Amino acid sequence: MKRRMATTLGALATAAALALTVPSSAYAAEGVLIINGGEYKDPSGCYSISWYPSSVTNHTDAIAEVHSGPKCTGLVEELVYPGKTYHSETAGSVFIL
Repeated sequence: MKRRMATTLGALATAAALALTVPSSAYAAEGVLIINGGEYKDPSGCYSISWYPSSVTNHTDAIAEVHSGPKCTGLVEELVYPGKTYHSETAGSVFIL
């Protein structure tokens, strides 16, 4: 029983140490996100779409979420995978991590 407890505690300590050494919120996508011709290098966060029809071209290493509302609210209208372009008449914003 003591051996099992020691193994469990060791695994928890290792997991805690790894969690502290792995960067978390400092991540940004690498590459360029193009929204209606405007280029955003190494984007992160939410971007507004200001006119229609709109286009989102994703040349990053992350997936871009096209939202129906402003400030990345509303339904996710489309997932734009790396290397793809999406055209919309209704998109309000784009989120990329």
